[in-house]
Amino acid sequence: MTHPPRLPLLAGLLLAVGAGLAIPVQGRINGALGARLDDGFAAALISFGTGLVLMILISLVLPKGRAGLVRIIPAVRNRAFPRLYVMAGGIGALFVIAQSSTIGVLGVALFTVAVVTGQTLSGLLVDRLGIGPAGKRPVTGIRVIGCVLTIAAVAWAVSPRFAGGGAASAAGGGVTGAAGVSGGPETLILPLLLPVLAGFLMSFQQAMNGTATVTYGTPIAATLVNFVAGSLVLTIVWGLKVAWWGTGNPLPPDWWYYLGGPMGCVFIGLGALLVRSLGVLITGLGMIAGQLLGSLGLDLLFPAPGTVVAAATVLGTLLTLAAIVLATLPWPRGAFRR
Repeated sequence: MTHPPRLPLLAGLLLAVGAGLAIPVQGRINGALGARLDDGFAAALISFGTGLVLMILISLVLPKGRAGLVRIIPAVRNRAFPRLYVMAGGIGALFVIAQSSTIGVLGVALFTVAVVTGQTLSGLLVDRLGIGPAGKRPVTGIRVIGCVLTIAAVAWAVSPRFAGGGAASAAGGGVTGAAGVSGGPETLILPLLLPVLAGFLMSFQQAMNGTATVTYGTPIAATLVNFVAGSLVLTIVWGLKVAWWGTGNPLPPDWWYYLGGPMGCVFIGLGALLVRSLGVLITGLGMIAGQLLGSLGLDLLFPAPGTVVAAATVLGTLLTLAAIVLATLPWPRGAFRR
């Protein structure tokens, strides 16, 4: 079995940023679909379902996809990795559930900061524990500084949206769209915990998918299993929702509403491939940078109603890129020790 090759740092980081660009696009599409259906859970299930169909087709058509497909069951049966890893897609399902159920309360800006905070902190932890295929990576002072700067930069980039009036725009998605934060601090504590938890678990998801990719020999199989698990979880959740509250509006005929799943295939597949070369933390930081760049591009080219591109958004995005460069440069050993 041939393992996926390790990529040079610069090439891997550029791919991570490119993968992150797909996240706000997916958020914009899924948010618009949820608003059209009046059912965020159905929109999440459709996103995972279309992604699953695409991954099945890729797995059957491409030679590497077929080769990885036949390795899935033997790898799980022989415990090539902990069997819990096949449920990594459930973390993705938790993320879209958090997105659909808390953005209306928190606003897009606070939701984004909560997710990035959880993901950045867990990236340090996962690398330190060596859960991913890259093995253990030390928690150095410069990596901690890079993480703190990343969280601060993201908060700065989305700060203009904290003051935005009105309810959260469902069409905004990602970190785009205007959103105000309603209610006092005591009413936000519980809603904040869900996106922080979802972000915290995302690093574990990337590590699990990366380990599975090494075992299968291709990220195609790992991404397929990810979408199977996520679709299963969301089918159960949506079924419970229908039993209690009924269905939403009919499916829209416009084709672009169904591109959220393919966008998910891009960043899940690339994330699974990159963690072996970059580690979980740097992969996550690169995708965060891509997310901010993609959101800024959407705001400039296809702005949602009420969106305003402020100087803080541009400067915060640039600071995020600087923080990632700081965390990834090959600093001399002991350079930041007193």
